[in-house]
Amino acid sequence: MTPFNRRGLITAGVGLMAGLSTTPALAQSPSRFTGRQAGRATADHAAFDALLARRARNSRDGVVRVDYAGWRGSAADRTALTRYIDALSALDPLSLTRPEQFAYWANLYNAATIRVVLDAWPVRSIRDIRSSLLVAGPWKKTVVRVGGVDLSLDDIEHEILRKGWSDARVHYAVNCASFSCPNLPLRAWRGAALGPALDAAARAYVNHPRGVTLDGSSLTVSSIYKWYAVDFGGTDARVIAHLSRHAAAPLAARLGSIDRIAADTYNWAINATTGN
Repeated sequence: MTPFNRRGLITAGVGLMAGLSTTPALAQSPSRFTGRQAGRATADHAAFDALLARRARNSRDGVVRVDYAGWRGSAADRTALTRYIDALSALDPLSLTRPEQFAYWANLYNAATIRVVLDAWPVRSIRDIRSSLLVAGPWKKTVVRVGGVDLSLDDIEHEILRKGWSDARVHYAVNCASFSCPNLPLRAWRGAALGPALDAAARAYVNHPRGVTLDGSSLTVSSIYKWYAVDFGGTDARVIAHLSRHAAAPLAARLGSIDRIAADTYNWAINATTGN
């Protein structure tokens, strides 16, 4: 979730031939995972389910928070997270069905983000974990290796998920360990019923104040809708139309009279449980 990234989407996938190219440049690039190649396999996410059940919970304010302190202090849970990430990294994602591929990459992103935070804990914001002296945030550092390709969080989100699926709901699937980010799911993503699950995540975010706030006729939105406006249609009107599709009836009615976005905001405070 690198902020202020306004790169446009490329049509879903760079094509099967590009995804399977044997040229060294593409073979070592995230682009090899963005083609339409798919198999029939599924991945096992039960270990991530168990960790989320123990260490993540929905707070009263509607934000899913993570017990990073407790997780950091549990050698067993840290080991279990690493084993889960290693197990995913050892799979060939192209052997999975297309919905399972999406779930695979979203779960890998979320699990790797949690591990990045745990390795640096305690931190007040994920942006305090730097990729380099000049780059705030961990998003450009290599976090996993899949199929011989070193991948950063940015690679997974922008080069694989956004380019491979061209679906704005990508932004509701990945969690950047921050208050204003769409919620970390309390159960790992699955290919089965993926569409309805992503729609539910979109509704939860759009109908929460950190997604959309109206003060009279003044509309303030999460900065996600500004940073990635191209994913949501590219104009204020199209972003508002996206919001309206996922808004509950009272909010949708109010959005019907709005034609521009007045402001955007984002809170990078860590999404930790109280007392961390």
